[in-house]
Amino acid sequence: MLTQKNKHDITRRRFMGAASAVAAFTIVPRHVLGGAAESAPSDTITYGVIGNGKRKDSGLRGMKGFKKIAVCDVDSEHMAKEAAGIARYTDFRKLLEQKDIDVVCIGTPPHWHALPCIMAAQAGKDIFCEKPMTRFIAEGRAVADAVRRYGVVFQIGTFKRFGSQNPKNIQNHKIIKHGLLKSLDGVVAFAGAKNRTGQHALGAVEPIPESLDYDLWLGPAPFKPYNPARVHYSNRFYWDYEGGDLTNFGAHSVDPAQWIYGKDETSPVRVEAGPAPWPQHPDAVDEFSWVECTYADGLKLVLTGGKFGAKYDRPKEKKSVSIDDLDETARKRYDHLPDPPKLVDFGTAIRTRQQAGGNAESSHRVCTLMHLANISIRLGRTIHYDPNAEQIVGDEEAARFVNIPMRAPWHL
Repeated sequence: MLTQKNKHDITRRRFMGAASAVAAFTIVPRHVLGGAAESAPSDTITYGVIGNGKRKDSGLRGMKGFKKIAVCDVDSEHMAKEAAGIARYTDFRKLLEQKDIDVVCIGTPPHWHALPCIMAAQAGKDIFCEKPMTRFIAEGRAVADAVRRYGVVFQIGTFKRFGSQNPKNIQNHKIIKHGLLKSLDGVVAFAGAKNRTGQHALGAVEPIPESLDYDLWLGPAPFKPYNPARVHYSNRFYWDYEGGDLTNFGAHSVDPAQWIYGKDETSPVRVEAGPAPWPQHPDAVDEFSWVECTYADGLKLVLTGGKFGAKYDRPKEKKSVSIDDLDETARKRYDHLPDPPKLVDFGTAIRTRQQAGGNAESSHRVCTLMHLANISIRLGRTIHYDPNAEQIVGDEEAARFVNIPMRAPWHL
């Protein structure tokens, strides 16, 4: 159990453990305290997995000093091969009650990301959440606010931004983030995704497997009769649970692009989807072509990879900016700007009580862009967004996608 945390952030569980150790001082062996070639229990970060399917704790494997002690899944078959001594739960709320868990690793489908994240933060547990962060925009704001309010560490399950801090990208980042160019019109960045689709007709209702608690699997999602295509991996191709490959694989390229272009604290103001089938299917994710996302400064981030219609062919002058684009005044300002801080990995963030490089606020903005793209695709029209109010403006139908009602009794 991790106990070496900043004294101002220490939780009640860790404080009581430390107090007990002081009250009962005794001589203990090296393997308890740690030392040469020994790892003390206080250096071990314990974690529980919520959603023990295909991904489960893949994002934490290989991280030094992490130890799995609990798993939770609504399908008992997903826990059948766990080692002896690993606690098993069907309801994630019971796992969150386990006091010796430091971190929760959330590998559920995205419709089950926000609520476990928020409850984990309330329980004082740090969070590793698989991408995409949420199913709709308001969930992301609620998660980011909870992470900040309860002082926990959050890392999203994609790491490509950590390899983005090279000299060229740092230069681009600083110029755009600090507004050293009056306009970025003509600067077009690209991010990609696949475009697998769901089935428009799922066929007859099938019996629910005995191993699966289907009602709890659905959770906040609308009730739909059971079909194997809805659960586990293929759930991502149905709107009730995820946003298709645009949010699935798109996160891997949008996340580093957002850092490179200095947009971790904002969102696009205009989102326009290219040609796509119309009307889009109400249940199954359908095809798209491309989506153009424009920020207030004129920068465009274009999502490509769709398999419908023509490729994006609008004018583009350059993909990035450099100090060569600055006038003399802006160059002097640039020379006095510090480089951005190095992105902090999850393990270091936990031990030092910093926010990780893929933190909740930046991850929320990444997911917001992808959600806006999907809304534009589904409605077949351009979306206008206020990144400060975090609301779609001038389109009542589109605005309803920002905060989608949850199935009772679940709610934000």
